[in-house]
Amino acid sequence: MMRKTNPIRVLLVDDHALFREGLAGILNAQSDFLVVGEASDGLEAQVMAQELSPDLILMDVGMPGCDGLEAARRIKWVLPAATIVMLTVQDNEEKLFEAIKCGAQGYLLKNMRSRPMLELLRGAVQGQAAITPALAGRILEEFRRLSRHEGLTAEGEALTLTPREQEVLSLAAEGATDQEVAAALSISLYTAKSHMRNILAKLQVNSRREAARYAREKGLL
Repeated sequence: MMRKTNPIRVLLVDDHALFREGLAGILNAQSDFLVVGEASDGLEAQVMAQELSPDLILMDVGMPGCDGLEAARRIKWVLPAATIVMLTVQDNEEKLFEAIKCGAQGYLLKNMRSRPMLELLRGAVQGQAAITPALAGRILEEFRRLSRHEGLTAEGEALTLTPREQEVLSLAAEGATDQEVAAALSISLYTAKSHMRNILAKLQVNSRREAARYAREKGLL
């Protein structure tokens, strides 16, 4: 007799109730998925994730208040074994790379078909990356680009500022605040601050002014 396996327990996080309802219907129609909870924002998701310990968390990237990226980072800090897959309507490279940094196992567009989505989600809980071939290609291209643009610090260690970090630093060097940087580059305030933290850490300096001066001296801008 074949042993019946437990379904994949899913927590849905999206600020649109109608979308959650539709996705829940698709998942619950499968014998191997079970939606155990729904949250409408990142803060509620954090509470429910700790209460329910789901196998899989499907999280919208853009939500008011605490967005999906920040929620994913916080959930992974408390529940490092949690499998999180981000959902978005925008094909945005910046969000893709930020989601990976926050610990997401996948990044899927909301306009994809249900069948490939379900297969990717099944793979995600098994440790596979839930991303489409097109997005996988972008990740590989980013790694290749980083390897081509490596610089050297005075100590001889590899140092790289990504093009986006260069843009952030250039604006900061002109006196732009984090909010102004976010607005100029059409990114979230959280992402702008994250870039600035990465820049300061890479250049091993303590302020934006020091970072700008160092980058000019080393030809990084």
